[in-house]
Amino acid sequence: MTSQSTTPSAETPPPPPRDRWRWLRRALGPLTMALLGSVAGLLLFAAFRAAPQPLTKADVREAVATAIATAAAAPPRSTEAFKTILPSLVFIRTEGSDGQADSSGIGSGVIIRDDGTILTAKHVIDGARTISITFVDGTESKAEVVSTFPNDLAVLHANRGPELIVPAVLGGGAIQVGDETFAIGNPLGLTASFSSGVISGLDRTIPTDRGGGTLTGLIQFDAAVNPGNSGGPLLNRDGQVIGIVTALANPGRGRSFSGIGFAVPLGSAGGPGGIQR
Repeated sequence: MTSQSTTPSAETPPPPPRDRWRWLRRALGPLTMALLGSVAGLLLFAAFRAAPQPLTKADVREAVATAIATAAAAPPRSTEAFKTILPSLVFIRTEGSDGQADSSGIGSGVIIRDDGTILTAKHVIDGARTISITFVDGTESKAEVVSTFPNDLAVLHANRGPELIVPAVLGGGAIQVGDETFAIGNPLGLTASFSSGVISGLDRTIPTDRGGGTLTGLIQFDAAVNPGNSGGPLLNRDGQVIGIVTALANPGRGRSFSGIGFAVPLGSAGGPGGIQR
C-alpha cells in the first residue's frame, strides 16, 4: 500500500486570541483619540467661555424705550382731523354789520375751491359794509359775497389768497346720531380753536332771531362752540366738512355754549352742485 503525502492549505490561520485584541486596538486607536479630543475641546470651551455680562441701567432704559416706541398707538383721529382742516380755515371780520356803520363782528369760514372760494354762515356777513378775511398763513384780504342760500349759508370770494390754497374735503357720506364730530373756528376771537363731540340729532328745526324765520334740517351736535364759531366747518372723524356751524342753543338766552350746537348740512346749499368745487 502506497502512502500519500498531504499538501498544507494556502489559507492563513487566524491569529491567536491575544493577537486579535492587539490588532483591534491598533485599528480603533485613531478614532478613539479623535473622539477624546472632541470631548476635551468642548469641555475647554465650556470652561473658558465668558460669562454673560449683567444688564446695565442704560440697557434697561433702551429696552423699555424700544418697547414703548414699538407699541405706540397711531395719532388720535382728532389730531389727524385738525391737521387736515387747519389749512382751509379762515377768520372773518366784518364792519358795518346789523345796519350800523360802526358795528363789527367776527366769524369763521372754510375754503372749498382751488380759487379760494369760501363757505360761511350767511348771518356772519349779513349787512356788512366790508368783509375782511385772514387765512391761516396770515394772508389778509377783502372779500365779496358771491351768493347766499336761504338756510343761512353764503359763498365768498377773497380778492387775494395765500400762495398755497388748500381746499377742504367735503364729506359726501351719510351721517348718523352718535357719529364722532369736530368743530373748528374762532370762538371769541381765539383763532383755530378745535373741539370734539358727537352728532346728537338730525333734521332739527330752530327759530332764529334774524327776521323771525326758522332754520330747518339742521345737524345737532355737542362739540363746544361759541360766538365766532359761526360759519366754521363741522367735521366728520376723517376731517371732511359735513356742515357749517350756524347757531347754539342756550335756555338762558345768553350767547355762551350750553352743550347744544347746530350746523347747516352741506346739502342745504342747493345740493352738491351748489358748493362742490
